[in-house]
Amino acid sequence: MKSTEDYLLALGMLITGSVNTLSTKWADNSSSKGLNGNVHLYDHPFFQALGMFVGEFSCLIVFFLLKWRAEKKGADFATAKPHSPFVFLLPACLDMCGTSLMYLGLTWTYASVFQMLRGSVVIFTGVLSVLFLKRKLMGFHWFGMFLVLVGTATVGLSSILKPASDDGAGASNPVGGDIAIIVAQVVVAVQMVVEEKFVSKHEVPALQAVGMEGFWGFSVLSLVLVGMYYIPGDRQGSFENAPDAALQVINSTNVLLATLGNLFSIAFFNFFGISVTKAMSASHRMVLDSVRTLVIWLVSLLLKWESFDWVQLGGFVVLLSGTMVYNEILKVPGFNYTSKAHEVSVLPSADGEDAEEEYEALIGSRTASNTRLRSDYYRVLNIRFDQNVITKRSSQ
Repeated sequence: MKSTEDYLLALGMLITGSVNTLSTKWADNSSSKGLNGNVHLYDHPFFQALGMFVGEFSCLIVFFLLKWRAEKKGADFATAKPHSPFVFLLPACLDMCGTSLMYLGLTWTYASVFQMLRGSVVIFTGVLSVLFLKRKLMGFHWFGMFLVLVGTATVGLSSILKPASDDGAGASNPVGGDIAIIVAQVVVAVQMVVEEKFVSKHEVPALQAVGMEGFWGFSVLSLVLVGMYYIPGDRQGSFENAPDAALQVINSTNVLLATLGNLFSIAFFNFFGISVTKAMSASHRMVLDSVRTLVIWLVSLLLKWESFDWVQLGGFVVLLSGTMVYNEILKVPGFNYTSKAHEVSVLPSADGEDAEEEYEALIGSRTASNTRLRSDYYRVLNIRFDQNVITKRSSQ
């Protein structure tokens, strides 16, 4: 970190990232009067996903405002290569599926477990990067993925064995919730591969890319919600009942505040995410992610949404250790860390600076795929193994 401003940006990212999960869970635990005049729990994960896309779409507005300001001052402003706006449609649909599954899982399980299980995306991204992006994983990567697998299984088991909270809030179906979250990570990993394969070559600025995915996600999910309304289900007779959700938001201050908290936290989290990417190293972001999980867990305990569990703590430590091993933050004796197949620092910079620092700067400004505005995306994209951008930059 370089300045007080950087620390404030990191703090903003930590707060907004925590608020996003906590506000969503707060809404899940709240009750409000719906369509039939009955007071019932706010159980609308797919409608909540729609709010997330509204938050992402707001990034597009910020992008054009920043572009307008730069043009007014005559300053340079990074723009994308010519591309079709439909290039974001498939990633947005994958984002829609993954987010909906995660919100469904959060409805059924604990907020801290939800946050921890998202770390399992390391496993799926690693495997898919080998299969489809033809990247080579070293022995320590596979060992880190194994630890993540053990940690994920332990955290999931703890949620099943954990006793209910004092007021019964927190987890109505932890098994189903855990499964939904894990499946969502598979979808997220596929989305990452798709974005790296088809979107990154257009070098779209991060704010613009997230905004476009927000636009397509909102558009597609709005149509899907219409269909869900006519599919029989247990949400006031529908698989998802958007009118009931909207009425519950209007009729409850708690649900309204939670919904607004979710929407604004997504928007500002994206903004802080872009700002801190240039200033923070991978290890800094790892610490930030871990603190975010601990904040969510601590707040959940204070609000009595869940009870403390030593098994869950042990699982989190193993999961975190695996992620640190995978990202070379924690080096295990006996593994090879010097192969040019994965180490950025062996590539010299054109101006003599450390190539890894140059790379950290590059991923802060290059493509949407390399600067995906979710902290777990930073950790698991495996972009370190794709040396094309570094090699090209270093040879100039």
